[in-house]
Parts: sequence; structure tokens; C-alpha cells
Amino acid sequence: MVRYERGLWRKGLSRVAGVDEAGRGPLAGPVVAAAVILPLDIFLPGLDDSKKLSPQKREEIFFKIWREAGAIGVGIVSEIVIDRINILQATYLAMRQAVTKLPVSPDCLLVDGMTTIPDLNTFQVAIVKGDSLSISVAAASIVAKVTRDRIMVEKDKHFPQYGFAKHKGYGTKVHLKALDKYGACSLHRRSFKPVKERLNHKVEKIAGEYR
Repeated sequence: MVRYERGLWRKGLSRVAGVDEAGRGPLAGPVVAAAVILPLDIFLPGLDDSKKLSPQKREEIFFKIWREAGAIGVGIVSEIVIDRINILQATYLAMRQAVTKLPVSPDCLLVDGMTTIPDLNTFQVAIVKGDSLSISVAAASIVAKVTRDRIMVEKDKHFPQYGFAKHKGYGTKVHLKALDKYGACSLHRRSFKPVKERLNHKVEKIAGEYR
């Protein structure tokens, strides 16, 4: 998982930042991105795509990354902004925030996915399934995922009826049933189809009762 980094290190680009996000698909909560620069001699056994690891393993590696990484930046874009500019642009915004919050300027970005981040002057390489192929991207994946999960667990205390602590805002059957029963809360992304349909249905139902 270090072949991308090694190729860049050999060219003198020592500050290689992996960039990844968490939370593009959920119906509620923010999208979170992380940028991580790892030292050349780092050893993180068990590091992989965050989606392949158990929550306990993610937390364990998360602490190791924070302790041993050369630099970390995190970007968080709220559900309000997601609804305003759409999830793709919100994801790019979170990634830009993460990169700009790095305490040092990166020489290169390894970005998970098919496209690089617009409106950044830093040299970038997009890597499809980068969180399984690059140690830096995998580290960013874990930082973003754990950070977002913690946010949703905290939000669950304010909105316990939706079960955010368990599904983290994704459109599970339990979540959709809660949406049907309680409607949307302030965390829900109103531009996302399952939420939008239910809001429209509620408005139509209320309108029908007053005809």
C-alpha cells in the first residue's frame, strides 16, 4: 500500500497527503473529509479501507494515526450546506478544508476516487479505490470515518428516536421507519430523495386535510 507514496518520495515529494471523505451517502448529518501526511518510516499494521474494518479496529488505528502522522487536517460540511450546494460540491469543499487545515503545505495529494479536487493548486493524483491501494488515503479514510461516526453518536443524544448512533444517518430500514413516524429533524438532508419524498408527502397530507 505504499507504492504510490514511494514513487513520489523518490522524486523528492516527501509531504504526500492522502485525502478521503466519509458521509456522501447518508440521509442525515455532515460530510467529513480528512487529509493525512504520514512519515516515510511509519508502520501501521492492519491499516485498510475504513469500510472493511470493525468500529473497534478503526478506533485503534485512528489513535495510532493521530499519534504518529506527520500532519492531519479535517474538513466538515454541514447538512445545511449540502442541501444548498449539493453533495458533490460539499464533498469537494470538505476536502479543500481538510487540505488547507494541514499544518504544513503538502507536495502532492493522493485523492480517493476518479477525480481530483477542483480549485486547488497542489499537484494531485486521483486513485480509484485509493483507500485500498494507498496507505495515506487509507489513513485519511479512517480519520474521516471515525470523526463522522463520533459526530453522529453525539447527535443521537439530541435525536434518539432516529437511531443515529447505530446507522450513522444511512438509509436503513430502521431509519426510514423513523422518518415515516417522526418526520425529518434538523440533521436531515432535505435535498436527498427519501427525505424529500417524505416531506412532500407530509405537506400533501396536511393540504388535503384542509381542503
